[in-house]
Amino acid sequence: MATGAGAGLLPRAPGTLGAVEGLALFVALSSAARSEAARQLNCWVFLALVNLIVFGAGVWASGRVSLLMRTADPGRVVIDEISGQLISLTPLLLAPTWLSVLLGFVLFRAFDILKPFPINKLERLPGGWGIMADDAGAGILTAAILLAVRLARLA
Repeated sequence: MATGAGAGLLPRAPGTLGAVEGLALFVALSSAARSEAARQLNCWVFLALVNLIVFGAGVWASGRVSLLMRTADPGRVVIDEISGQLISLTPLLLAPTWLSVLLGFVLFRAFDILKPFPINKLERLPGGWGIMADDAGAGILTAAILLAVRLARLA
């Protein structure tokens, strides 16, 4: 779970591959959200629950791997990127465009790598919380920008 079904074990760009997995999960959820069955449910509540489940599972799994490997943020853990990318794309749920999804992917990866303030403070949290929280922060910042871009009808 922590390695994103093995993506984190690959020798190059495991974080980017984890973000791609998060993007793929979003595309699948977005497609399902537009189905007839989803119209009878509140698809926003469903996506919020998926985000919470992935984040919660990530806190547990990444914390466990961190303890086993005796390192604060093992590079093989990519569930944080999966979760953060999913969070970042949430505002696009019902009407994603290829441009908005690409922008969300690029912004999320930039914020995840650069860790601007206050995101950099979140990784200081203990265990799995610190591993997951900085990516969630990058996802929230990206989501806010995507929402503003969407409201301004720029993408």
